[in-house]
Amino acid sequence: MKATKIAILVLGAMLVSPELVNSLLFAQHEQHTQPQAPPAAPREGPPPAKPSAPPLSLEELEQMALANNPTLRQASAEIRAASGRARQAGLWPNPTVGYMGEEIRGGRSRGGQQGFFIEQPIILGGKLGLSRKVFGQEKVQAEAESEEQRLRVINAVRLLYFRALAAQQTVELHQNLRRLAADAAETSHQLFNAGQADQPDVLQAEVELEQNELALIEARNRQQQVWQGLAAVVGKPQLPLTPLAGNLEENLPELDAEKLLDDLLQKSPAVKIAQAGVTRAELALSRARREPIPDLRLRAGLQQNRELIEPTGRPVGLQGFAEVGVQIPIFNRNQGNVEAAKADLERSQQELLRVALVLRERFAGFFRNYADARIAVARYRTAMLPRAEKAYQLYLARHREMGAAYPQVLIAQRTLFQLQTDYISALENLWTNSVALQGFLLTDGLEAPSRPGDLDRPVRELNVPMGMGTAREER
Repeated sequence: MKATKIAILVLGAMLVSPELVNSLLFAQHEQHTQPQAPPAAPREGPPPAKPSAPPLSLEELEQMALANNPTLRQASAEIRAASGRARQAGLWPNPTVGYMGEEIRGGRSRGGQQGFFIEQPIILGGKLGLSRKVFGQEKVQAEAESEEQRLRVINAVRLLYFRALAAQQTVELHQNLRRLAADAAETSHQLFNAGQADQPDVLQAEVELEQNELALIEARNRQQQVWQGLAAVVGKPQLPLTPLAGNLEENLPELDAEKLLDDLLQKSPAVKIAQAGVTRAELALSRARREPIPDLRLRAGLQQNRELIEPTGRPVGLQGFAEVGVQIPIFNRNQGNVEAAKADLERSQQELLRVALVLRERFAGFFRNYADARIAVARYRTAMLPRAEKAYQLYLARHREMGAAYPQVLIAQRTLFQLQTDYISALENLWTNSVALQGFLLTDGLEAPSRPGDLDRPVRELNVPMGMGTAREER
């Protein structure tokens, strides 16, 4: 147990004073022969970020996403398409030009009538203007969808940025712990080579090192996974793992539930899209009711009449004609389409209510997670971490005086490390949920924007990345 105590003393000294560790190891080197180095742990998992790479800021990542994310171009294309449909819906129908001939015969009589005509429908009742307005609302919806998609992309970048920053700090924490474990294993080998430690002590130190090495590999793998998601959202999937600028503990968000909910229900792009859907349905109903108003059908032309006039024996010659007609709405008054438009309007009105309820439901889950995370961060920072640090230092001091056993020091050290890890997780949850709350619950930056007229899903299944602890995941 003597070797184990010295190893723990090294671990504690590394946390308290690096100079103390250097002096301890130097004394061991002077007193004993040169030890054999412990076997190197195999390096697995993704390599750490290159220290030479300049750190990326959140603003730089947002600009990358705005320039490269394909969903933003899709949303822009939908606006142009909706604008084209609105223009097309208001155009007059093209005229018809053709040839006509009647009673055509040859011989001496040279009878028959031949000529050309032009035919033009005249749309009445303001139907073209209403059609243009109906499709104009699709453009309004497309613009709101584009705004929504931009928020999705920006929020997704911010969310993944904080997750990547938390993963980066977790890796740094595991690296420090592994360094301590490696120093303890090396000291155990030194004492074993000098004949002052038993083989079980060395094996125990090597197991501790292996456990910390495995934890570091897992932390790096998670960091790589989050980074790949971030690189995909910014539109640069080949972006190498790069250090991130920032600190999770700086400028912690303080959110007001009542104001956030009011903004969500009044300013959310999802609400704007639903409201535009109601307006479009109202215009579509007005258009369906105007459909029975008959349109004019005008037809006119010139023809050469070759029929001979009996008294003179000469052909009649050039003559004109004109026709005007309307369709009488006796049987078909568009009553079926009117009923369908009424049903569509009712559905759109209920969709507006549904969107508001969905936003309320999801808001409650996100804000609860935010509130829980904020309380946890405060408790970790002001109560648990300082107490765990103090407990560890007290156990370490008593161990130096041979008043505390090795397991007590080890448990205190592990408790402190676990609390530090949980503290980073709480900070991550605090930031990710606050991003979602301030971004109208829109977080999936690679979900394709909805087409105007399609059912918009303001809170989609892919909106909520894994690990945020939403109400949906708990059900």
